[in-house]
Amino acid sequence: MKEPGQLEVVPARYPARLTGALIALFILAGVVQSVAFNPRWEWGVFARWFFDPVILHGLGQTLLLTLLGAVFSLLLGGVLALARLSSSWLLSSLAWGYIWLFRSLPLIVVLIILYNFSYLYETLSVGVPFTTLSWGHFQTINVLGQFQAAVIGLTLVQAAYSAEIIRGGILGVDHGQFEAASALGLSASRRTFSIILPQALRAIVPTAFNEIISLAKGTSVVYVLAMPELFYTIQMIYNRNQEVIPLLMVGAAWYLIITTVLSAIQHSVERWLARSVSREPQPSRWRQWRKTATPLISTEETAHVRGH
Repeated sequence: MKEPGQLEVVPARYPARLTGALIALFILAGVVQSVAFNPRWEWGVFARWFFDPVILHGLGQTLLLTLLGAVFSLLLGGVLALARLSSSWLLSSLAWGYIWLFRSLPLIVVLIILYNFSYLYETLSVGVPFTTLSWGHFQTINVLGQFQAAVIGLTLVQAAYSAEIIRGGILGVDHGQFEAASALGLSASRRTFSIILPQALRAIVPTAFNEIISLAKGTSVVYVLAMPELFYTIQMIYNRNQEVIPLLMVGAAWYLIITTVLSAIQHSVERWLARSVSREPQPSRWRQWRKTATPLISTEETAHVRGH
């Protein structure tokens, strides 16, 4: 017999949540069964080609294109973003025109134009426009090969999107920060790189990583240049042996791995940037999952309290 006033803690029950979880597990089990035990997926062929040196070489080209395209597009995008925010109407207009142009053009069109650039201009020269003063001439066909055209094309298009991401992050910083930096007598460059950009990074990083992931998958468009990146390599192999589905799954698996690694890097960078707004580091996804999975009973959040 419980004494008067003694409380009994009863765990909260969520039947709808349990039902939804069971339905999701049922669907997942059906998908796994249909994929894992269907012989037409030819998982033996998948395993044979997954670590093939030819596939790995194409993967290396994809990773290199992603790295160079991301670095150069972020650098150029940063310059364009600062130009868009400049008080100079000329710089702002030119940056806006660049962003408008390359956000309008499909990547495949830019790549094909660059690959055929030698048809438009046989030589490239460095000099003063509208004068005969020149410091050097180069044969276009020797300068713009497959790899160079791919990197430049990816950079030009991606920089237009990176510029808007960076500009949006800068505009998201509270205007009082601009006024405080000006009151300290800092120069425009120090205000931008020491105060504004570090605060804007927390808004820039998630969207920027989304664009980098899109860039990694967008490198598959480079196949139009007959460059042996991952997708073009897979395409050449299955055109020869007609094992289309397992080889496409090889490519899909490698793209999943690339995306997973980039997502992990993004999460680490976001946790590092969160140090400026929190004394304690943000918990990792693994710790969050363990905390959720641990059966802890709380009298305020997960329990009903009854009095007797």
